Amino acid sequence: MTAQHHFPPARFTGDAKPYVGGDPYADYRTADFPFTQYADLADRRLGAGVIAANDEFFAHRENLLVPERAEFDPEHFGHKGKVMDGWETRRRRGASADHPWPTAEDHDWALIRLGAPGVIRGIVVDTAHFRGNYPQAVSVEGACVAGSPSPEDLLADDVKWTTLVPRTPVGGHAANGFAVSVEQRFTHLRLNQHPDGGVARLRVHGEVVPDPAWLAALGTFDVVALENGGRAEDASNLFYSPATNTIQPGRARVMHECWETRRRRDQGNDWIRYRLAAQCEIRALEIDTAYLKGNAAGWATVSVKDAKDGGDGGDGEDGGWTEVLPRTRLQPDTNHRFVLTAPVVATHARVDIYPDGGISRLRLFGSLTEQGSLDLSTRHQELGG
Repeated sequence: MTAQHHFPPARFTGDAKPYVGGDPYADYRTADFPFTQYADLADRRLGAGVIAANDEFFAHRENLLVPERAEFDPEHFGHKGKVMDGWETRRRRGASADHPWPTAEDHDWALIRLGAPGVIRGIVVDTAHFRGNYPQAVSVEGACVAGSPSPEDLLADDVKWTTLVPRTPVGGHAANGFAVSVEQRFTHLRLNQHPDGGVARLRVHGEVVPDPAWLAALGTFDVVALENGGRAEDASNLFYSPATNTIQPGRARVMHECWETRRRRDQGNDWIRYRLAAQCEIRALEIDTAYLKGNAAGWATVSVKDAKDGGDGGDGEDGGWTEVLPRTRLQPDTNHRFVLTAPVVATHARVDIYPDGGISRLRLFGSLTEQGSLDLSTRHQELGG
């Protein structure tokens, strides 16, 4: 079982100042959260969605998972009031004139389907631009439900919800980050606002834990893909964009969905190191430079390693790297396909680009080895999958 990760919390309590003009992000409160090194399991590109909410009177629940940061237009009003880029519920009221205030138990909720099931390392509840209308507190629960459950299925009494973030005060116009140390696999979340208010964005960072039965049924699949449990462990440079972009589903649609490094002024080169879904046998690969035209990498190599001890694939481990694609010229805005002369067993991979630039996608096609299948099944079972 993967060791638990403990990150210090960052809290932003209290009101934000009213907007007085200019850059609305000038007084935005945020911090560096170490858990954001992990992929966002609630990414729409992976198939995540906000499937239900008890109330979305002022602003739609789907805004929670928009990949771009929330925007603010001070002059945008609709028939129901100020139009906000987030999920915002109406103001709760009490039961009578004698008790006009909501009770301590009153809250609003939204159900989120993760795009890729996995272990959650941290959650960001972003209240950007919600300055006087953010919730007093939030809480987050997780559940693991197989298949494609409906909202009614998820709200049934027999579904077990595990607290990931206990009821905690949050601040307005801030990125409220919460480390999570629950070592379980989750497929769905329930975000609660106490008692009401608005949240701009929700980010759920963690490690993908795929269904081994599904991968076994596929046979040959992309063993480095994020949705199949691959992970970008490290990279030489992340100046323009994250390395995780290279293992996202589908082809890049714009340049910022690729991986691009700053311009080098030395004789070095840039690289990304990956952990594969499990021990696999690789037979073919693709390097795509879609939408990288004047800034695509000039050449690339691909190497693999079988880290039998379960390490991170770093250069200091025994076994060394085996080059499976020698230094090869890349064309801009092109998908390059290569069939290996012989299958190779690996747990990690590395792409080196020369001298700098970027690629949009790396695909490694193969299948689980017997040991890889066993390791993946054991972890899936340990995590309650």
